[in-house]
Amino acid sequence: MSLTIKVPPVGESITEVTLSSWIKKDGDAVKMDEVIAELESDKATFELTAEKAGILKTVAKEGDTLPIGAVVATIEEGGAASASDAKPAAQPQPEVVANAPAPAPVGGTPVNATPAPAAGGSLQVKVPTVGESITEVTLSRWIKKDGDSVAMDEAIAELESDKATFELTAEKAGTLKTIAKEGDVLPIGAVVCTIEGAGAVKAAAPVAAPTATTETTKQATYASGTPSPAAAKILAEKGVDTKSVSGTGVAGRITKEDALLAEKVSENPQVSKDAEKLQVSSPKPGIASPAPAPASTGPRGDRREKMSSLRKTVAKRLVAVKNETAMLTTFNEVDMSPIMEIRSKYKDKFKEKHGVGLGFMSFFTKAVCEALKDWPAVNARIEGEEVVYSNFADISIAVSAPKGLVVPVIRNAESMSLADIEKAVAALAVKARENKLTLEEMTGGTFTITNGGVFGSMMSTPILNSPQSAILGMHNIIERPVAVNGQVVIRPMMYLALSYDHRIIDGRESVSFLVRVKQLLEDPARLLLGV
Repeated sequence: MSLTIKVPPVGESITEVTLSSWIKKDGDAVKMDEVIAELESDKATFELTAEKAGILKTVAKEGDTLPIGAVVATIEEGGAASASDAKPAAQPQPEVVANAPAPAPVGGTPVNATPAPAAGGSLQVKVPTVGESITEVTLSRWIKKDGDSVAMDEAIAELESDKATFELTAEKAGTLKTIAKEGDVLPIGAVVCTIEGAGAVKAAAPVAAPTATTETTKQATYASGTPSPAAAKILAEKGVDTKSVSGTGVAGRITKEDALLAEKVSENPQVSKDAEKLQVSSPKPGIASPAPAPASTGPRGDRREKMSSLRKTVAKRLVAVKNETAMLTTFNEVDMSPIMEIRSKYKDKFKEKHGVGLGFMSFFTKAVCEALKDWPAVNARIEGEEVVYSNFADISIAVSAPKGLVVPVIRNAESMSLADIEKAVAALAVKARENKLTLEEMTGGTFTITNGGVFGSMMSTPILNSPQSAILGMHNIIERPVAVNGQVVIRPMMYLALSYDHRIIDGRESVSFLVRVKQLLEDPARLLLGV
């Protein structure tokens, strides 16, 4: 007897959901109330649980858009017990298992008979808990490959969440057997791989023998020649028969790209006919024929890459800030001559004493901390219907890391010296480049500084780092003619941009704050004297 699993009602205004991922696969044994899939609406993500124990039979596919009440899967009774009883019976007859055709789950990968346990046993490596608000991670890359020997506590893979990157380590020594693939999105607790004991490689070798059977099984799956929902829509609009299209997706499935290519093939004959008509018809007198398009000198093509979890989260947060805040930007300029003179005079002694270079970021951070004391609203944030003022300055520094923009935080920057700030900035920059920043190091800032000048930017309007209410943008230092005491002189000038949330920061406060920063930078002695 089977039980039908349907899309449950998830909200009054929600009429359809998307099956974002199967947590359990077709043919897996599931327990009652165990999570089997994730459903995603336009507002939130929901977990679909098994209503009884048994064997899962999937009906819908990942990426399908389903109305409320649609059938997602069925659960067959008695399958789990039969499967467990069949394992001991299959062990005395390995030749029967080797010759039997292997069933293929969703995705087209054949399921081979489970080999006898190797010496040392098998250990499952699962996605660890990496933070309270993180429910899934992306397997960005395998550091060790399938079949490699690994040592205990050796890094075997990199997991990427929407906030940081983590290393997955081996919990014991043995031979690595990968399960998840690079780019897979995995929920917390999902099995990533297994580590087999000594001799596991030899036991797994006979599996590769039935190559022809594996290929036949892959071609015979129900997905062969079946278009995805997007591909089916494109083919239907263009009147292209699915039988004339060969699928390049998993198990021969017709993808959206296949449908787009088929569309071009179907239109080519018409294009040829039109071209013939143009050649036959003579041009009208007095009208010049259009010049032909220049021929391509090389191959033309597009490259598609899946957005990382970090990139998707940054995109969502930036759009949310633009839509949910009254963001405004004010500008000013600062003469960098005094700071550059101090750096050129004391940079060698500074590095000799403190072991770190004297850069511009420490001066800007110190100036911001002093200005925040005079204008506390710039250091505030909105929580619900309240404005929260902080009597400390945790300064976030925007850093361009290999996998995207990250914003590590310098805690209690108002009480730090220039040397302490430079050391903190250097340490965080190294961690960012090596993707080793922790969640604690990237959360809780009260004000952000970003430096687009290192890339040559002359002026920009930086976007707020929610839930903060202000961000200071530094830019390129350019020598320009300016008027000083009635004389035109050449000075190294930098444009400063302060973007702020106009809901809690008024124009007077924002402009006065930026002027205060300008004054402190053009007279660095005030930073040391606190005046």
